[in-house]
Amino acid sequence: MTSLAVIIHSLLSMIIIALVLMHSGKDAGLSGAFGVGMGGSSYGGSTAIVERNLTRLTIATSILWGLTTFWLSRAL
Repeated sequence: MTSLAVIIHSLLSMIIIALVLMHSGKDAGLSGAFGVGMGGSSYGGSTAIVERNLTRLTIATSILWGLTTFWLSRAL
C-alpha cells in the first residue's frame, strides 16, 4: 500500500511542477510556448479562461498532493 502512495505522490509532484511552469507570470513563462499567454481581448478573452482553469487544476492537484503527503506520513 505504501508503494502505491509513493507512486501517486511522485506523479502528483511531477504534475504540479508542470502546471506551475505553465502559468503565465510577468514574462509569460512557459505558457507562452503553449499559446496561453498570447494576445487576448481587452475583456480577458479565452486566455483568462484558460489561466483560471489552469489555476483551478493546480489547486486541486496541490490538495491531492497534500493528502498523499498525509497518507505517506501515516503509513510510515
